[in-house]
Amino acid sequence: MDCVKTEKGVAVYPVFDLDLSQTLDCGQSFRWKELESGGFKGVAYGKCVTMKLENKTLYIENATVEDFEKIWKNYLDLDFNYGKIRKDISSLHPILKEAASYAPGIRILRQEPFEALCTFIISQNNNIKRIKGIVQRLCENFGEKLDCGEFAFPTAEKMASLEAEDLAPLRAGFRNRYLIDGARKVNSGEVNLELCRTAPYEEARKELMKITGVGVKVADCTLLFGMHRVEAFPVDVWMKRAMEKLFPGMTPENFGEYAGIAQQYIFHYSRMHPELFE
Repeated sequence: MDCVKTEKGVAVYPVFDLDLSQTLDCGQSFRWKELESGGFKGVAYGKCVTMKLENKTLYIENATVEDFEKIWKNYLDLDFNYGKIRKDISSLHPILKEAASYAPGIRILRQEPFEALCTFIISQNNNIKRIKGIVQRLCENFGEKLDCGEFAFPTAEKMASLEAEDLAPLRAGFRNRYLIDGARKVNSGEVNLELCRTAPYEEARKELMKITGVGVKVADCTLLFGMHRVEAFPVDVWMKRAMEKLFPGMTPENFGEYAGIAQQYIFHYSRMHPELFE
């Protein structure tokens, strides 16, 4: 894979097993907006870029070659061999094979852990459109303004200095208290996000569940999308229905070391085929 400077940013090629819509707009991250041009504009790690994929070439506007090597290659998980993983997990079940082939361009984003934690706290009993609105208001009110006019995700230190009532403009309801508790525990070191990257899975999950309002599902989402713990298999309403209907008798453990990648294939396939559950 090569990365070269262009007039507007960088071009990366060849890029395989990546679909920007399937990856950036499938419920992993809530900071990307699809443009009429077919590209996506968003913010991650304090950087604002526009991405577009054409004929195996990924164009990233407002990025340098150094940015790509340090941020975007990792963020998009481009060094992970999804073709091989998809082949391996497709052998586990015929419907999983169909789901994986339906959306072969899904990759697991490597997001900033604190952002992932907060956004999945916000996701509780919520829909994607509303989650995006709350996250945007959180950034606009408490994040650093970037040169592009967008806002970075607020730091744990900044949020720890706030009270739950300060988050009223977000219109996030009961989640405000959870967000503040999470920020304070992360900022003080009571919850160690770096430990969660490498600790035994159950220990990492328990570490996150020290935060008020963080249960198994939010912890699993944070571990999968914020720490790349691809053994995580978050189960929400969609996944519960999918497991009961499409994979009766199977448990998350049956999907092996790449259960989280299998989960994303199943999640997307189920959302796009509601007729399966009629």
